[in-house]
Amino acid sequence: MAFDTFDEGIILGGMRSKTEIRTLICYLFKTVGQPMSKETVVNALLEKGLANYFEASTCFDDLSRNGNIAPIEGSDTLYRNTENGEMIATQLEDTLALTVRERATECALLLLERERIERENKVTIEKGENGYTVNCAISGGEMDLLRFSVYVPDITQARLLRKNFYKNPELFYEVMIAMLTRNKRAVTDILSEFGSVI
Repeated sequence: MAFDTFDEGIILGGMRSKTEIRTLICYLFKTVGQPMSKETVVNALLEKGLANYFEASTCFDDLSRNGNIAPIEGSDTLYRNTENGEMIATQLEDTLALTVRERATECALLLLERERIERENKVTIEKGENGYTVNCAISGGEMDLLRFSVYVPDITQARLLRKNFYKNPELFYEVMIAMLTRNKRAVTDILSEFGSVI
C-alpha cells in the first residue's frame, strides 16, 4: 500500500495511507455501534498516535462527501456509517493491523464515556476578585444529586479541580454521602479504592 500521508506524530505501526485511515474510521463507527462526532473520531486516532490531525480530519471529510458516513437525523455533529460505510468496514477491516483496530476502538470508547460524563455532570469556573470558584454538579438524570463550590486562588488549580472531578464524579458523591452519614466503613472502603484510582 502506498504511503500518501504526512507521518508527523504517528507512532511506529500507525497509518501512513489515506485508504487505511478512511477504512479505520468506518471500522470505528461499526465497532463502537453508536453515533460519534468528527472531534471524537479524530481525537481517537490522535491520542493513540495512529494518524495526525490533518490527515484524520481530511479523511473524515472525504468519507462524508462520498456518502460513506452521514449525520444522524436531527444532528449536525453526530455521524454514523451509511450502508456503503458498513460495507467498507466489513470488507476491508482485515487490511488493518489488529493492534491499530484495538487501540482506536479503545480510545473511541473512552472518549465517548468522557463525553457522557461531561454531558451529565457540569463544572463551571467563575473568576472572582481574589481567585476562582469551581462549581460542580452531579446529575441524577432529572435532577442534581449534589452541587458544591470550591474556591481556589488561581486558574491552574481551578482547571485541575475540573479535570479531576470529571475523572470520577460518582466518587465525589460517594465520599460526600459517606462523610455526611458518618459511615466509617464506607469511608474506609472508598479511601482504599481511591488509592487504586490515583
